[in-house]
Amino acid sequence: MTQTTEAAQAPEDSRPVRPAPSHRVHRAWFVAAVTFVTIIGAAAFRSLPGLLIDPLHQEFHWSRGTIGAAVSINLALYGLTAPFAAALMDRFGIRRVVAVALTVIAVGSGLTVWMTAAWQLLLCWGLLVGLGSGSMALAFAATVTNRWFTARKGLVTGILTAASASGQLIFLPLLSWIVTEHDWRPAAVTVSLAALAVVPFVWLLLRDHPADVGQLPYGATEFVPKPEPVRGAARRAVTVLFSAVRTAPFWLLAGTFAICGASTNGLVQTHFVPAAHDHGMPITAAASLLAVIGVFDVIGTIASGWFTDRFEPRRLLAVYYALRGISLLFLPMLLAPTVHPPMIFFIVFYGLDWVATVPPTLALCREQYGEDSAIVFGWVLASHQVGAALVAFLGGFARDRFGSYDVVWYASGALCAAAALMALVIRRRRPAVPAPAPAVSPAPA
Repeated sequence: MTQTTEAAQAPEDSRPVRPAPSHRVHRAWFVAAVTFVTIIGAAAFRSLPGLLIDPLHQEFHWSRGTIGAAVSINLALYGLTAPFAAALMDRFGIRRVVAVALTVIAVGSGLTVWMTAAWQLLLCWGLLVGLGSGSMALAFAATVTNRWFTARKGLVTGILTAASASGQLIFLPLLSWIVTEHDWRPAAVTVSLAALAVVPFVWLLLRDHPADVGQLPYGATEFVPKPEPVRGAARRAVTVLFSAVRTAPFWLLAGTFAICGASTNGLVQTHFVPAAHDHGMPITAAASLLAVIGVFDVIGTIASGWFTDRFEPRRLLAVYYALRGISLLFLPMLLAPTVHPPMIFFIVFYGLDWVATVPPTLALCREQYGEDSAIVFGWVLASHQVGAALVAFLGGFARDRFGSYDVVWYASGALCAAAALMALVIRRRRPAVPAPAPAVSPAPA
């Protein structure tokens, strides 16, 4: 009777039954849209530091190393906050955490207008903006996707990841024009107002869970109740870290991703504009080139995800890092007062490789750490930002010491070559083969 009932209840097709189509747009897409706009706004906070190095150096006579230290703190906190941001969202809700984070960013950026000492830059732009932007990093997009979507998770994740590059495209030319025409203070105020402008949209339109509005996640066939606030998530993040650091693949993945951050956010995003300006290129032109990198970043990331499904992730990482290192070795010869075809080729080539390392790195985390892969990747992402922070500081220090950025480009090219070798060293984890069942002797007659 039980088997008959179960058979009657089971659908003929094992695939989940989709709800009937509706002409109304699912609430999940509005939540995704608000998340997209929020991440675009967050890109403004990451676009400004590279534009401030020369103006702050000229006005306050602070060394580029000191200014780079503020950017370094910002980048480090952006990464180190990420593993705990999801725990905060599980405890207090997405809407509250993001609204507070935006407010902290607005306060930190706005206060820089009145700063007169270098420690104030470290406090406002380093600490406050770093903590706020870190709370809206990878954890924000991942949490929204996991809660509101059952179907189309890959599409939504790709769109929200591309939002950062889109924001860079929008804000870099605008902020560089403001800095050039009206000084750096109006640019800082623009960032502050952009953060505050997003807060009402977050508070009014963003919801923590579909159950809050009595809806199913997009693509789900059954109602999903809202989980209780989680109080042990931060402890689990630390526990997973202690377990992962005992394995060799973690250090190889963290090392390669640290070099990835060093050669992208720490180096090019922070120092490309002042380096190009050293060679006579206008700030607006250099910022526009950096924005174009964001366009090809989207294309390269999507293509890398497609490649990761079809090719060995280790080999992909080795190729990506090797090509990036070669391009950085050629960059000092390409910098000039005007934009010329070889520089455009570098921008396109480098843009395609900007975050192409993310899909294969995430795939290797899944392969090595299974259910804990998301948390492990959060810590690997933290190493990415620590690497970026170190080079953001060391790049400014090297410019003060040697009078140019050439040594920084060459050193980064060598680091990328080391990352390519490290990627190839990661051993492939093979699935465990189940032990054969013991032979059962026949029962005596």
